[in-house]
Amino acid sequence: MIKVGITGGIGSGKTTVAKMFAAKGIPIYNADMRAKYLMTYDKKLKSQIITKFGKQVYHRNGRLNRKALASIIFNDKSKLSIINGLVHPAVARDGMAWFNSQKTSYAIKEAALMIESGSHEELDILIVVTADIDERIKRVQKRDKASIKEVEDRIKNQLSDAERLVHADYVIDNNDFDLLQEQVDALHEELLMLSLRG
Repeated sequence: MIKVGITGGIGSGKTTVAKMFAAKGIPIYNADMRAKYLMTYDKKLKSQIITKFGKQVYHRNGRLNRKALASIIFNDKSKLSIINGLVHPAVARDGMAWFNSQKTSYAIKEAALMIESGSHEELDILIVVTADIDERIKRVQKRDKASIKEVEDRIKNQLSDAERLVHADYVIDNNDFDLLQEQVDALHEELLMLSLRG
């Protein structure tokens, strides 16, 4: 089975692309959603987070207090590095166990920080989804009810498309939604062919 990654900058439409593959019966591992799950339910990870950030980052019911954690790491890059250093390895382990349980020709892991975390190196193929900056800003503004400045700040904190494309095996251009499906269809066929060659 081929292990495929999908990544892209905020607002690029990587989740939309992943859903198109899912509609073809391809299993999708959403790393960002699993990270949130693991931060609450993975006992080892939870204990590491409490050791580094204190009990106040969890509610009394045991669930992660995302606001409390965000307020600690938001303006402190060293604290952000610490949380990433705990969460990324846990998600990488969880993701590999998930891949190993799949029975399809290929399966996909979708993650925003795939290259930054180094987890793309454990995959066979990396797809990078791109879109023009202006289009991405519009999408995120609409989705998150955010100001242009807030979105621009979030984009600045991520890798540029140029930095992502260095690692890409395939690129999906998501500037025109009408052309998106045919790109996904063509790539799906190619990945099926590659899996047959094994």
